[in-house]
Order: sequence, then C-alpha cells, then structure tokens
Amino acid sequence: MSERTYVVTGSASGIGASTASILRDLGATIIGCDLNDADIIADLSTPAGRESLVAEVTKGGPIDAVLAVAGGGRTGLLETNYFGTVATLEGLRPLLARSRAPRAVAVSSTSSLAPADSRVLQACAAGDEAVATALVAADPTLREAAYGIAKRALNGWVRRAAPTPDWAGAGIPLNAVAPGVVDTPAAAWILNDDAVRAAVEAAAPQPLGGFPGRPEWVGQLIGWLAGPENRFVTGQVIFADGGAEAALLGDRQWQG
Repeated sequence: MSERTYVVTGSASGIGASTASILRDLGATIIGCDLNDADIIADLSTPAGRESLVAEVTKGGPIDAVLAVAGGGRTGLLETNYFGTVATLEGLRPLLARSRAPRAVAVSSTSSLAPADSRVLQACAAGDEAVATALVAADPTLREAAYGIAKRALNGWVRRAAPTPDWAGAGIPLNAVAPGVVDTPAAAWILNDDAVRAAVEAAAPQPLGGFPGRPEWVGQLIGWLAGPENRFVTGQVIFADGGAEAALLGDRQWQG
C-alpha cells in the first residue's frame, strides 16, 4: 500500500473522507479532490471542473486507483452524480492503465432502486447532458427524483463499461458500491428531521447495523475493491446498505 496512489473525489467529508483516512492509515498516498479542503479543488457539476480535475491529477504522474465518491447535494444532481462521475473515471482511465494493479470504484446509492424515467436514463447512456438535464429541469417530479435517477444511470454505465476492452481488457476492475443511509453531512437533511428520518427508515429498512450506517463501513468495502487483492470482481453494483436492497427486492431476481 505504501507504493499505491489513490485519487478520491468527495474527500473532504462523509464516505470520501472516511475512505481516504482508511487508505492513508494503510500507507497509501491520497490525492483528495473536492469543492474545498482538498488537494485538488474542482466542481464536478461543470465540464470545466471535470477537465480541471483530470488535468491536475495528470500533472502528478501515475495513479493506481480512482475512487469516484463525490455526489449527493440538493442541486446539480445529474451533473455531479452521473456526468461528473463518468467523466472522472473515463478521464483518468489512461493514467490507471500504467499501474501494475489499477482499480476503479464509483459510489452509487440504494436510491438507484427507485423507478426512473427512461428518457433521462437513455440520455445519460448516450452522454447527452443537455437533454438529460433539460428533461429534469422541466418536470418537478423528476427534479425530486434526480438523485436516484443519476445513481441508476451510473449503475448502468458501470455494468456496460466494466467488461469492455477499455476496462476489463486493460486489467482494470470497475465496480460500484451502493450505500444505504449513512451518517454523513450529505444525509443531514434526512437524519435531522424526525418525520423524514422515520419515513426513509420505514421505506428502506437496514436490518444489519441499524439506521444510519457508518461511513467507515462503506469505506472498508471501497478500499478492498480498489486494492490489489481484488483480482476477479468487476462490473458489480454492491449494496452496502445493512440489507435494505435484499429487504426491498427479496429473491425476485433468482426465481424461475
């Protein structure tokens, strides 16, 4: 680990900060990226911010893993959580290819389980940010659901991209981790309102670990997926959610 360098977006707080701390304690070098209090300051909701992040990381030389944790927020949800994440991973992929054990992890959410507008998902898959954001801006219902739509689109991108020559063919495992509700600043709007907290907990119970979870519980999983020990796991959306996904969906995928 003392020879590995990790790029962590969203490193200033929450899951990103926890993951960076875990890896740093193991001896890794961390390049933190965030809106503030980071090695690289960049706003991933904008094309200019994404380009700046890639350019600044590239100046530093080879890297071994990209952990695209940045997300959340109440505005610019598609821009940051989908387009910003994909741009980060694709933009830094050439640098990863130089590593002896390159890895990439994106952070999704159990919100990705919610129904999503197919038109927005298709625009995301096509890389058409203007159409996707215009659809959301024009519909109050979609604006409320934008976070989950962005994360659902991200899951789809990971599944499509991971087995391709650019990723698996280049020896780069690409996975997503989908946390449940975790005690982070981004979840404060849920946790600090008793009525909202009760409604969210009832809608997505977390029978293992309780409600909310701890950011380090998610960080440990991200760290393993991004480490050299992960030689055979790719294209997976792994729910680190205390069992919420299993409780909501049951065994329907495995029924005959």
